Formats: sequence, structure tokens, C-alpha cells
Amino acid sequence: MEAGGPAAGAAGGEGGDWSFLDGELAAGALRGPPGATIACRLDPRVFADGPCRAKFEALFRAFDQDVSFQYFRSFRRARVTFGSALAAAAARLRLHRTPFLGREMKLYFAQTLHIGSPHLAPPSPDKQFLISPPASPPVGWKQVEDATPVINYDLLYAISKLGPGDKYELHAATDSTPSVVVHVCESEEDAEEDETERMRRPKPKIVQTRRPEYRPVHLR
Repeated sequence: MEAGGPAAGAAGGEGGDWSFLDGELAAGALRGPPGATIACRLDPRVFADGPCRAKFEALFRAFDQDVSFQYFRSFRRARVTFGSALAAAAARLRLHRTPFLGREMKLYFAQTLHIGSPHLAPPSPDKQFLISPPASPPVGWKQVEDATPVINYDLLYAISKLGPGDKYELHAATDSTPSVVVHVCESEEDAEEDETERMRRPKPKIVQTRRPEYRPVHLR
């Protein structure tokens, strides 16, 4: 019961009992406790300079005079950065789900992703040779020469013997695979003749649909 006495006395004060935060902040000191909060579902009047914004900022300046604000109008949110994690926790505990300008304001701790450096690291040296032309190729790297193209003379000879409309079977069909057949395209002269013949054909006449006969009711 002695351990509960100081806590109960602190809880009866105006500031409330903050002893439960000491262990959490001490445990999170190594991983970086959140020193900022995100205010959500804000009234649009907060994003314009005026008394509404001043009233909004006054709520958080009561916990830290050096607090800074970043407003995101499109998301109806604002980032509030405090000087310490304790001030951020106090503001979140007091102002979370409280009414402000007719809306319920919600506060969440801002999560920060630490990647070790604010700048992107250069690519590893073993992958820089993929850049064309290579900026810094590794030792012993040489340009790969293009291989000699493979020409199937048997196929060229068989196609040369074919005429327009003929076909040449490369592989016969089996029970599990289809056959591979090469068809010779039409010559340019034949294609031009077909195009000329198509242009000479008369255009088909569009026959309009006959309107049905109508007789008034009194003449039927």
C-alpha cells in the first residue's frame, strides 16, 4: 500500500499521475520515443490564418512553447512537433478525442522511419557495370562482343522455292505438340492489285428503312 500512496496523491493533483510514462520513456530512449503527434479530422478553418488556427495552436503551446506546426490541408491533418517526448505524450493524453470547433479531434504519435542516413546510398560497386556506358566498371570487366547470328540456310532455301500462297512445314505435329508451318506472304504487286480492285468496287448503297404507315385512331 505504501507504493500506491504517492501515486494516489499525484493523481489527486491537477496535473494527474504521469509516473506510468517514466518506464515507457526510459525503455524507448534507445529506439527514439515519438516527439511529434498527428492531429486528424481538423476543421477546414484551421488551415487558414485566423483566430481558428491561433486557437488550435494555443492548445499545444500549453504543453511546449517551442512547438512547431506543419499543416496538410489535403489530408485534413497537422503535424505537431514538440521539444520532448514527454510533452508530446502529455498533449496526446489530454487532447485526444476532445471536441474542437464542433469536431472530435484525434491525436496519434508520428512514426519516424530511421534508415541511418537522410540521403540515398550509392549503388554497390559490383552493380555499377550495368550502367551503359559503364561509369566505373570492375577490374577485369570487358565488353561482350555480339555473337554471330545463326542463319538456317535450309530454311531459306526451302522458302525460296515456294510461291505465293504455298507453305512449308518446319516441324511435323505430334501427340503433344502442334506443327510449325511457314506461309509465304503475298508479293507487293499482288497486294497493290487487291487494293486497286477494292477501290474500284462501287460503294454499297444504304437503303433507308421504310417508315411504317400510320393512320389516326378516328380514321380506323
